[in-house]
Amino acid sequence: MDNLWIYVIIALVVVVLVAAVVFGLIRGRGSAARTVEHDETAHPSSGAPDEVLDSGGPGAATAAAPPVAHPAAAAEGPADIGVEEIIPAPSIERPESARGRLQRLRARLARSNSAIGKGLLALLSRDRLDEEAWEEVEDTLIASDLGVEATTELVESLRRQVKIDGAADEATVRGWLRKDLLTLVQPEMDRRIASSRVGIRPAVILVVGVNGTGKTTTVGKLARVLVAEDREVLLGAADTFRAAAADQLETWGGRVGVVTVRSDKEGADPAAVAFDAVKAGIEQEVDVVIIDTAGRLHTKVGLMDELGKIKRVIEKQSEIDEVLLVLDATTGQNGLQQAKVFAEAVDVSGIVLTKLDGTAKGGIVVSVQRQLGVPVKLVGLGEGPDDLAPFDPEAFVDAIVE
Repeated sequence: MDNLWIYVIIALVVVVLVAAVVFGLIRGRGSAARTVEHDETAHPSSGAPDEVLDSGGPGAATAAAPPVAHPAAAAEGPADIGVEEIIPAPSIERPESARGRLQRLRARLARSNSAIGKGLLALLSRDRLDEEAWEEVEDTLIASDLGVEATTELVESLRRQVKIDGAADEATVRGWLRKDLLTLVQPEMDRRIASSRVGIRPAVILVVGVNGTGKTTTVGKLARVLVAEDREVLLGAADTFRAAAADQLETWGGRVGVVTVRSDKEGADPAAVAFDAVKAGIEQEVDVVIIDTAGRLHTKVGLMDELGKIKRVIEKQSEIDEVLLVLDATTGQNGLQQAKVFAEAVDVSGIVLTKLDGTAKGGIVVSVQRQLGVPVKLVGLGEGPDDLAPFDPEAFVDAIVE
């Protein structure tokens, strides 16, 4: 009987212990459920606990609402309170210095013009130079777009040196050729670009040319050249006929932190856009304003007259310090005809030769300078953003004869 009571007591103890454990588990779950519900109610936007209320300080009741997460972060999921998503600003490129750029790009120029130099050196290094050989020399030079007049001068100079010194080795001939070509390229010409303020106004550059020469791209690359020289630049998108021109120019400017003045209306008056760009340049006290104009066929009288109008309208508030004519070096003699007509419409002060690395007709540098009496100031030697280089006569000639 005594044993029976012992078993009953043990059974009761076990029941009480089991009941206590079960009760504790149920209570714990209920508390956890209430905690989650509280948090979600208190912070429906974030699902995170309110750190201010948790502190229990005297100012807890008047605490400011938690910061709202950035929409992008909210879309992805809950964010920690007090942490804002930082969107990086667009990076501004720093173009490489334009100084000595043609020297660095000389290999490209040499590859395209090597036929001229190698052909001439092979001809002039012969043991015997008869009339037939000299005719071949002339043909090679004329084929390079050097022009008849310049070709005649060069051949006559070479003939004199051969007559005086007799047959010469290749190194000697290369020296003659380099000296005479450099003379024809006219290294004494002033090839600086107007890019500094004049009194209280910025320098103004007007860029003109026919369709397809890469004019708008050249304006963008020129902006990079000037930014690399620490100039403050403003662009004017006065090519209002081609829908993508203003967008293209704005993209080029944006990459180096340069503002573009444009019209949102396609077909707007280009003279008005040019006027507004110069006005903005004066107000913002920039160093230089570059105006891009629509490409136009040199045979279209109306379009050429419009170019004159743009020039006159700009001059109502500022002088134009530079008119750069963009020519495609691969067009050869046709490019020279274009140059003449543009020079009659506006006072061209400098030439930009694009695609010079894609032609063996480097002689156009000499012929266009002679036709217009103005220097080649810039040359395009590739598709890269920094492949526009200030023209260096010595580097140019070295690339031909090396």
